[in-house]
Amino acid sequence: MEKFVINGGIPLKGEVTPSGNKNAALPLLAACLLTDEPVVLHNMPNILDVLAMKNLIESLGVNISIANDNTWNIHAKEVRFADLDPDLCRKIRASILIAGPMVARSGELILPPPGGDVIGRRRVDTHILALKKLGVEVTYDRTFHFKAKKLVGGNILLDEASVTATENAIMACVTAEGQSIIRNAASEPHIQELCNLLNSMGAKIDNIGSNTLHITGVPKLHGCEFTVGPDYLEVISFVGAAAVTGGEITIHNAGNEYLDMIKLVFHRIGIDWVTSGNDLWVSAVQPLVIEPDLGNAIPEISVMPWPSFPTDLMSIAIVVATQSKGSMLFHDWMYPSRMYFTDKLVSMGAQIVLCDPHRCIVQGPSQLYGEKLESPDIRAGMALVLAALSAKGTSVIRNVRQIDRGYENVEKKLLSLGANIVREIE
Repeated sequence: MEKFVINGGIPLKGEVTPSGNKNAALPLLAACLLTDEPVVLHNMPNILDVLAMKNLIESLGVNISIANDNTWNIHAKEVRFADLDPDLCRKIRASILIAGPMVARSGELILPPPGGDVIGRRRVDTHILALKKLGVEVTYDRTFHFKAKKLVGGNILLDEASVTATENAIMACVTAEGQSIIRNAASEPHIQELCNLLNSMGAKIDNIGSNTLHITGVPKLHGCEFTVGPDYLEVISFVGAAAVTGGEITIHNAGNEYLDMIKLVFHRIGIDWVTSGNDLWVSAVQPLVIEPDLGNAIPEISVMPWPSFPTDLMSIAIVVATQSKGSMLFHDWMYPSRMYFTDKLVSMGAQIVLCDPHRCIVQGPSQLYGEKLESPDIRAGMALVLAALSAKGTSVIRNVRQIDRGYENVEKKLLSLGANIVREIE
């Protein structure tokens, strides 16, 4: 098992460039199953979840070669009906994303249950309801069996704005016969990237970025080249790291067009940044004062579907709030286990009251102290890194392979900014 040893209290300084968006790279890989022509993807993040998805797709007969760490050549000239490795499917939530393209391409798929972070129940019902609208038969007996003679476009109303269900529905619709409408669609940046990739492959998707997508099915998709955009979750992780250490950093290729709502929320926690083109700059001088609601009421940050504040940044925001003056309520109604990592922050000296599985109150600022910790999932793991960077003394974070699932070379990037962080093998 690998661990990070971090000596905190050092202000970060310098420049950093984020890797490609993990949550875009995964569906983009799945979309390559829809064509028998080569697809070249640039700026692919070299992280564990993406490598697991690579192995899964290769088991279907797809040829994937990596020209360098971040340029991938994917050729699904032929796909085969395969018994997928259940352990591999359990490694990542994104394994469910091959359902739509494989049914569209070959008419059948047997899929073991998907996995991913243990942050509460993550239902797949929305995927099944969407695919059934297009003519897919779905049965479940410890594994999913998807089967369809032909996909026909339909009017799909998703019962929740699920990101992966929206992606599956889009990929199934683009070669379905006739017109499709997807309502209550999620619209995160990675969904927009998926739509743009598919349109580059010859699909006809309109209203990209909205919650109502119009898709005209085409008989065949072709190959293309496409560049994965920056991971905005990594961008904000580095913003938070600068803020909690009193550092000053510039983030290049930050994808500022996607950060407006996040910037509003971080302003309420007392953190601001300045944009210049596609770069952003975090000053060492920050207010670090929580902005109360009218009447001096305790403000609330609640996650919502895009373009509101994303659930994957809740853990980072909580750590940042421990270093700001005032009280703030955090509410993540999506996942009942998201807040459980806060006990680790309390052990470091944070003043946090866990109200219930979905809510906590943070009172700051608190001096954090080095502690021995364990990363429970990707986002909480990175949040603990931020806490350790701001803490007095030495922290040890175990199980950092969880962090590696979503962040590429994170300790190398932090070292380049002056952090005292070492990866060790136990």
